[in-house]
Amino acid sequence: MPRAERGTPKDLANRMKSKGLQKLRWYCQMCQKQCRDENGFKCHCTSEGHIRQMQLFAQNPHKFVDQYSIQFERAFMSMMRRRFFSKPVSANVAYNEYISDKQHLHMNSTQWESLNAFVQHLGRTGQCVVEKTDRGWNLTYVDRSPEALARQAKQDKKQKQDLDDEQRHAEMIKRQIQAAAEHAEALGLRTTDDDPETFEKFERQNEDEKIAFSLTPHVSESKLKPSIFEQVAPSSSSSSSSFSVSSQ
Repeated sequence: MPRAERGTPKDLANRMKSKGLQKLRWYCQMCQKQCRDENGFKCHCTSEGHIRQMQLFAQNPHKFVDQYSIQFERAFMSMMRRRFFSKPVSANVAYNEYISDKQHLHMNSTQWESLNAFVQHLGRTGQCVVEKTDRGWNLTYVDRSPEALARQAKQDKKQKQDLDDEQRHAEMIKRQIQAAAEHAEALGLRTTDDDPETFEKFERQNEDEKIAFSLTPHVSESKLKPSIFEQVAPSSSSSSSSFSVSSQ
């Protein structure tokens, strides 16, 4: 049956049908051809071009499977780096994002039979941090680019340098304390039997005795200032006595 001419309603209908993703079981990876239905896939399998491709595949099947596996892994990791980077994401969401490209390489042509097997492979090789949750597998991309490795090495070197500085500082303080203790012992200010880190344990002799705390300072009576009444009283008595004398 001849193909419909370009621009005709039949051609437009065929183009609309070919948009988007089609069923995976009707896709031929060797020929890179997507069929729309089972009848079209059967016709493609009987074509001369498909038979020639399958003969090449039969000569060295491991070579083709390994090649497709490497291409699929690289394309998937490239998508993870661009789209999600170091953000945790569900494996199903990441795979749906990958297959949204119509020209992607299909998983059924690789060595992994399922998405779970591929996710576990990424975890074993250290390309992603894999975590099993109630909703499925989660992936976190691990950046292994030369820039990231150099940045991580620089950060580790800085942390090691800071740790060495802290250790040297602690050792210097320890030597200073030991030197001060030896100097005090030489002057007779302190004996070696004294233990500066011994503390006396607080024990109550009487369990019924109450412990009271006062936040106000204690002031002796001699330091208390006389009140205003005490200051006025003597002056009033003296004035009365003087008045009585003058009246006499």
